[in-house]
Amino acid sequence: MQKTQFELAGEFVELNQLLKLVGLCDSGGAGKNMVASGVVKVDGKQEMRKTAKIRSGQVVKVGDVQIQVA
Repeated sequence: MQKTQFELAGEFVELNQLLKLVGLCDSGGAGKNMVASGVVKVDGKQEMRKTAKIRSGQVVKVGDVQIQVA
């Protein structure tokens, strides 16, 4: 499993933007499609809200990639 750390600049980041910022997709639109396809988990639960607010301490998983948000 590949682990990645993401440092928040503000209070939260939208899920589709997080996927773009860590390089898992090319655009926010592609990030929305990834979320809609059901492959994204937040804190171990499937997340279907494309613009879910991801805050410090949460873990996002896509396939074998794990993103720790700090």
